[in-house]
Amino acid sequence: MTSSIALIRPSLEWLPAYEQALARGWSPNTDQDVSRDQLLQLRRDPARFLHDLYHSPTLRLPDGREVRRLPAHDFWISDGEFCGRIGFRFQPGTEDLPPTAMGHIGYTIVPWKQGRGYATQALRLILSVARKEGFARVLLTCDDDNEASQKVIRANAGLPEGHVPHPSRPGHVKLMFWVPTVD
Repeated sequence: MTSSIALIRPSLEWLPAYEQALARGWSPNTDQDVSRDQLLQLRRDPARFLHDLYHSPTLRLPDGREVRRLPAHDFWISDGEFCGRIGFRFQPGTEDLPPTAMGHIGYTIVPWKQGRGYATQALRLILSVARKEGFARVLLTCDDDNEASQKVIRANAGLPEGHVPHPSRPGHVKLMFWVPTVD
């Protein structure tokens, strides 16, 4: 049986649980392991870390470039404990994304909570956030060998849209899916 989850706004109250996940080796970035760097920054100044994580005007890409942060709705996933993160990034008034953003929604579940349907539920919940922003559909991408993520996207009515070269894994691609925001 699948437990129920909730999307919660990142907060200082939940930051110790986020810290514990990082300390256990979980990375909120699925394209590179940022757990060690985030853990150091968080322990140096928790309030600043939390602010910079979601509210800084720029973000650093895996290749080191800094780009403008898109408007976003970011959440942590909880079943009473910290389970992962999910975010919806967008450009107001258009489905288009800059080349630096692979998709509208990104998510990751901590390894010890995987296989419980949490990503499927979290994606379903955040689709209503995208709908409230005026989106009838959103673009999601996942690695060609990430069968679990493909299953999550398909469970939310994702339709294949092709693929693009993987930005950091030669010989692999990112699969693209359009997911409707309404049932």
